[in-house]
Amino acid sequence: MSSKAILAQHDKNMERTVEVLRNELRSLRGGRASPGLVEHLMVEYYGTPTPLRQLATIACPEPASLVIKPFDVSCIKDIEKAIRASELSLAPVVESKMIRLNIPPLSEERRKQIVNQVKQLGERSKVSIRNIRRDAIKQLDDEEDAKRITEDDRDKGKKEADDMTKKYADQVDHIVKAKSDEVMTN
Repeated sequence: MSSKAILAQHDKNMERTVEVLRNELRSLRGGRASPGLVEHLMVEYYGTPTPLRQLATIACPEPASLVIKPFDVSCIKDIEKAIRASELSLAPVVESKMIRLNIPPLSEERRKQIVNQVKQLGERSKVSIRNIRRDAIKQLDDEEDAKRITEDDRDKGKKEADDMTKKYADQVDHIVKAKSDEVMTN
């Protein structure tokens, strides 16, 4: 396998790691209501755990509330039960064919806890990126040992892996800073 192919594969893995971080941060509460807060909740729907976003439309009519309108009104109790059972500490209000969630403002202490959680997720992502870099370098060394690539290609590949790692680690830092600022200012 050529060094370019190895690096392309590991580049995709690093990109996926950053995307996973973005998805995890969507479910963390910022200062405003956001559909991402509840869309990944699993609802027991006819005996099958199903993501809420597949069962209902989720809208944010105001900065401090969410409205959930199920496609099938018969599952409204299941959705309410899933919200109460979640760790969001939200009290759903059932209004005929929809559920309203009022999002209370965050206390300063809770904001700091969320920022710490954001930083931990960011650090975990950077560790994953560094592990991907380590795997790429090991694969480059193995290919050079097997005489499938030259020593110069290996060294060039290692430098590109380091540059890729820095690029994605910087992206993680930027995402973490943006989310932290959002949590602290809203």
